[in-house]
Amino acid sequence: MVSTWNEMKKTTMTRRDAIQRAGLATAVCAFGSTIWQPRAQTPAVPAVTSLTGPFQLAPLPYPVDALEPYVDAKTMEIHHGKHHAAYVQNLNKAVAEFPELAGKTIELLLKTLPTVPEKIRAAVRNHGGGHANHTLFWSLLKRNESGRPRAKLAKAIESKFGSYDNFRQEFAKAAMGVFGSGWAWVTIDADGPRIETTPNQDSPLTANRAPILGIDVWEHAYYLKYQNRRADYVAAFFNIIDWDRVAELFESQAAILP
Repeated sequence: MVSTWNEMKKTTMTRRDAIQRAGLATAVCAFGSTIWQPRAQTPAVPAVTSLTGPFQLAPLPYPVDALEPYVDAKTMEIHHGKHHAAYVQNLNKAVAEFPELAGKTIELLLKTLPTVPEKIRAAVRNHGGGHANHTLFWSLLKRNESGRPRAKLAKAIESKFGSYDNFRQEFAKAAMGVFGSGWAWVTIDADGPRIETTPNQDSPLTANRAPILGIDVWEHAYYLKYQNRRADYVAAFFNIIDWDRVAELFESQAAILP
């Protein structure tokens, strides 16, 4: 083992008004505070209590505006409270017919996907992957003001990619290269850290690789703020990576590799 190493007119007018109001709300959000000072009126999004089943949506570990200006509060509200919640809800619907799966973690289900009943295998892959991917994603984010990895993780990145700057370029290239929706990842195996991508909500866990960093490049992750400018979103992402958390995952996974 190498040791260093995404009514017609009336109705029309009503819809138009709604769209205009929504646009105004988005514009207001875009001019929020750019200083990381959690405001009392924007607490962390609570868990969605209407979800029933073995899988639950945990609250965000920080206020929805904690990543401003790189990711806006409205995007965080919708991304977590709508998109992620829908994955959890649909996953619970899928496994309801198979109560024997209720005691298994989503990570285990994804790692052993071929053993999941064929009837719901695609749902577990898609919605379960969405749940697992996003749960990890939220835990990896924090304003870092252009911080960098340190200690063993930094050495592993330098060993594998030559330098942090080379790693950053390769990771950004992978994120930009995802066609349509998907993710770019840093995973770890016996050869150290590696960069890879998955389409849609596929998880590296299904390929028996442990993700330690990921960027969601689905448009719902960035479109309100960046529209079609994925490159700007990817560049901004490096300001919100919680490198301490990534390092924890790296070291815990490295310790159990053969």
